[in-house]
Amino acid sequence: MAFLDQIPLSILILAALTLGLAPFFPEPHIWEKLKMLVAGDLVKPVDIFDLLMHAAPFVLLGLKLVRMAGSGPAG
Repeated sequence: MAFLDQIPLSILILAALTLGLAPFFPEPHIWEKLKMLVAGDLVKPVDIFDLLMHAAPFVLLGLKLVRMAGSGPAG
């Protein structure tokens, strides 16, 4: 996952807060899609694709943080 090491943490945080949560009103899109998933209403391919696109920044951020925590202090 060398590509993940090359992405600055600040960029991933910014992407998660903007792209991941957009549009902000009336509620974040990812929240709407997660509610649909839990209710069993997430059946249209466009809705599934939309969930994946809005979740991608959060997944990358999580992977980066796990990778950083696993590497330990540089020494």
